[in-house]
Amino acid sequence: MQPDVDVVRAVYGAFERADLPAILALFRPDGTVYQSPALPWGGAHEGHDGLLTFLATLSRTIESRVTTEHLVPDAAGHVVQAGRTRGRVRATGARFDLVETHVWTVEDGQIRRFEVYLDTEGMLAALDAPATDPGDEPVRPAGRSTRPAVARLPRVRRPAPGS
Repeated sequence: MQPDVDVVRAVYGAFERADLPAILALFRPDGTVYQSPALPWGGAHEGHDGLLTFLATLSRTIESRVTTEHLVPDAAGHVVQAGRTRGRVRATGARFDLVETHVWTVEDGQIRRFEVYLDTEGMLAALDAPATDPGDEPVRPAGRSTRPAVARLPRVRRPAPGS
């Protein structure tokens, strides 16, 4: 079980460093990323191309930092992360602070599946919020946490075809 947790921690470290080669090395080429299709970056994304699309769309839309409060492994290759995501909407500056959970499926030392569950209603409210003053309170429909952020998703640009 600990090796699975170590892989997940390595992914969060790669996210924190915005280390795209490390992120790709930690994800299986045939892996899947899933988040609610209600979000602009959501849906099921297959393979490394899908992962890049997910990360590029996410990072163009929001800046976010993930706070991990718990990592819970099982004996079947799954690690569940419970925490929060905090950040801002790039287009408007609207801030958010939302509960979220990640479900990781680890196989042979790589991520086979990454599922992201968050307060989708709260994220949609932040995405629809008008432009804000930097001092405005973040959208927090699901509660508050004061723990410091420990990981961020990198801003990624999808390579041009033929590059």
